[in-house]
Amino acid sequence: MPDTLPIPVFTLFGETEHFPDVVHCEEISARAPEHDWRISAHRHAQMAQLFLVEKGLATAVVDGHTVVLRPLYFLYIPAQRVHEIRFEPNTKGMVISFPNSVVQTIGPTSDDIQTALSDWLIGTNGTDVFDLAGLLSKTTQAYSIFRAQKAVGLAHALLGLVADRAANAGRVRTTPSTRVLLRLDQLITSHIGDGWRVSDYASALSISAGHLSRLCRAASGCGASIYIERAIMDEACRLLAFTQLPISEIGYRLGFCDPSHFTKRFKAVRQTAPSDYRSQFSA
Repeated sequence: MPDTLPIPVFTLFGETEHFPDVVHCEEISARAPEHDWRISAHRHAQMAQLFLVEKGLATAVVDGHTVVLRPLYFLYIPAQRVHEIRFEPNTKGMVISFPNSVVQTIGPTSDDIQTALSDWLIGTNGTDVFDLAGLLSKTTQAYSIFRAQKAVGLAHALLGLVADRAANAGRVRTTPSTRVLLRLDQLITSHIGDGWRVSDYASALSISAGHLSRLCRAASGCGASIYIERAIMDEACRLLAFTQLPISEIGYRLGFCDPSHFTKRFKAVRQTAPSDYRSQFSA
């Protein structure tokens, strides 16, 4: 009995030459009609792909799993995953190819995002994904000295959206401690000007203040009070850099009744006075 033919490894579907660009975008109709609207089983050794169906229908088989792509569906396939796709004739959409060098350099570096992007994913109602993909496509087609840099930035943002969908689908396994800290970050943002103390946040999280401090220390090396204050001062930095609000008003917005106390705490955390920090961004 003859040996099974090996699954071909393509750089772009139907091609074997070196990857031609930092990120490659093309319409489904640019290549699929030449192959009778069918992409035979293959895999990519050094790149991930994102298929987006705007109009029409496609049926894909990924590692033996069959999925149907309808309008506003997208399919993300990481490197090395065997896949084949049959498009309904005249299907409209896009294929975006990301070299591994782009996928693996999303920053800030995180094991979680690489985990999220390590498996294939089908997404529905992908208007946000489609909008960003369209902008990326336009960027790759337009001449610009910094086209590659802009394309990589948009590609990372697009992959971030895909990773979000993977996380929402339970692809990323967060620990109970991580979930508590994520909730803490949300509470700090919601109550940043309310003067909440550690005990208030702990109560909202249904844990003790001591336990909250232990979680913060394990994650960041500092207790809950310092963790919370650093988050407040991060917002102070944003307001100082990007608004013309008086420093006293910024302090009030962040829960400080006494402007001098705000200045003192900002200086303790940032090692510089608010006015000196703002001067770095003055025209």
